[in-house]
Amino acid sequence: MASEKPIRVAIVGLGFGAEFIPIYQNYPGAEMYAICRRDPKALNEIGDRYKVPARYTDYRELLKDPNVDAVHINSPIPDHGWMSIEALNAGKHVACTVPMGTSIDECRRIVEAQRASGKIYMMMETVVYSREYLFVKEMYDRGELGRIQFLRGSHQQDMDGWPDYWPGLPPMWYATHCVSPCLAILSQPGKPAHAEAVVCFGSGRIREELIARYNSPFAVETATFTIKDSDVCAEVTRSLFDTARQYRESFDAYGSKKSFEWQQIENEDPVIHTKSTPEHPLSEPEIPKRVKVPDYAHLLPEGIRRFTQPAAIQDAEHLSFLQGGGHGGSHPHLVHAFLSAVRGERPAFPDADTSANWTMVGICAHESALKKGEKVTIPTF
Repeated sequence: MASEKPIRVAIVGLGFGAEFIPIYQNYPGAEMYAICRRDPKALNEIGDRYKVPARYTDYRELLKDPNVDAVHINSPIPDHGWMSIEALNAGKHVACTVPMGTSIDECRRIVEAQRASGKIYMMMETVVYSREYLFVKEMYDRGELGRIQFLRGSHQQDMDGWPDYWPGLPPMWYATHCVSPCLAILSQPGKPAHAEAVVCFGSGRIREELIARYNSPFAVETATFTIKDSDVCAEVTRSLFDTARQYRESFDAYGSKKSFEWQQIENEDPVIHTKSTPEHPLSEPEIPKRVKVPDYAHLLPEGIRRFTQPAAIQDAEHLSFLQGGGHGGSHPHLVHAFLSAVRGERPAFPDADTSANWTMVGICAHESALKKGEKVTIPTF
């Protein structure tokens, strides 16, 4: 049953996480109540800027605050698991940036904590709320793609110079951006699509000083996974170091009628390929066509629609901040999906079980790569 009580939100981690503050502040029925950051100077700078009343440098002290209904975790990857578990155990709803965790055990413990608490857990996967994904999902649901025959995801990024836990990180440990659209597009309300088994090969070799941290030598990892109760399989590619490639989050869906290819170069328009038929013959140059992806702000409450676009917004103190349009305009959609789930208006997507499955595709893929392509079955809890 939906609740009319305002949802008091705390944001943990204020680098990327600070971008969500004005979205929550403008969301009807939400209160941007608290922020948490270890550095008190930076904490107060952001708190003063956005006029957030409650401020914490200690996460566990924040969890003791009875006014906090929900926490949105944007901390470094190694903290996702324990922070999510402790928040659920404290009776808080949890939104957590990707990935859910870095081990199968962490994923299992989060699922168990969510079930025991009865609270909402949602992994804040940006790709499945981006305008490009919403566009191709809408095409598929309308039948325009026909039967999906194959899916492909790619996430490539140069992580040199990032914080100290990144160097040498196994590529597939952070694979949800390319895994998630392949599974989300086949999902239906109440019936999420889950991966069943994965085969992965590592390729190339990163610098020796990078290998030592995680004992992972691979420059690139490429995985193929099967999908439960489906004849479709998907292929995903991931790289983090020592591979020359512009940043890319890309997703391709190949159908019997039409196919969608997201991008090769950042900011270029996606391509729709239409099958030539005897009834509607097309020459080879006519098969592909670039398309402009529409804005999906109309799916959101009016107060946060502007955050789907990248723009410098002025706040009440005339302080400029870049807001909302990153990650394909997904940020306000994520907030809307999470708070709608907290209010009982719709299930979280991805919920705890699905978040675990999407994350464990990558964890199990890396295990497969270390075993030279041995098939690994993805656990269920």
